[in-house]
Amino acid sequence: MRGLKGKRAIVTGGGSGIGREICKRFAEEGTGVLIFDVNLEGATDTAGMVKSAGGNATSYHVDISDRAAVDKAVKDAERDGPIDILVNNAGWDRPIPFLDTDIEFWKKIIDINLYGPLHMHHAVVPGMVANGGGRIVNVSSDAGRVGSSGEAVYSACKGGIIAFSKTLARELARKNIRINTVCPGPTDTRLLEEFKGGATGDAILEGMKRIIPMRRIGQPEDYPGLVCFLASDDASFILGQTISVSGGLTMQG
Repeated sequence: MRGLKGKRAIVTGGGSGIGREICKRFAEEGTGVLIFDVNLEGATDTAGMVKSAGGNATSYHVDISDRAAVDKAVKDAERDGPIDILVNNAGWDRPIPFLDTDIEFWKKIIDINLYGPLHMHHAVVPGMVANGGGRIVNVSSDAGRVGSSGEAVYSACKGGIIAFSKTLARELARKNIRINTVCPGPTDTRLLEEFKGGATGDAILEGMKRIIPMRRIGQPEDYPGLVCFLASDDASFILGQTISVSGGLTMQG
């Protein structure tokens, strides 16, 4: 893909799952990867995989819900050069019917899935503006487009990220910053593991499988191609779009 070689990309949640595969694909395209993850061991493992394949990667221990930690990590990352690409991929949820949840649970979900990406944008975008541009890909969820039983607050956050991305894309278009959103459907990651084991979660998971036209759950490898494309010069005229990757579960347009 054009325009990725030699660039530097922050990927949050790069220590496992979709984020790890995104990091590996960026490295294949010649992009230096800065892996932000609350799980430093996972981030370090991803960096090792990238380096073993001949790529360039650095791991950072970052809780994206902690603004001070985000600011420090971004400042440290910028010492070696500008940040050209930001992928907000980190997220967390646990399937619980809304009436069975409490405010502390809401706060954790919102801090990670909404405030986390807001912190990252607010910390990274000023540098992009100063450097003449950048690319941002926000990983939301089809739960933010159509809802998902047992994920009310998570869905609210992911819907908020979609709306936020469109708004910021408009605000920053003339600063040469391109922002787009990718919405995964149900995917075989640690997040999906949260659904397994309980009666409610198992029922939701089986229901998901039945209604996906391709009759399978997504794999982490299904997403990096689109993410890297949206971060590349090949997508230079794509702005403010929300694209589902869900085996046909969600068909928009």
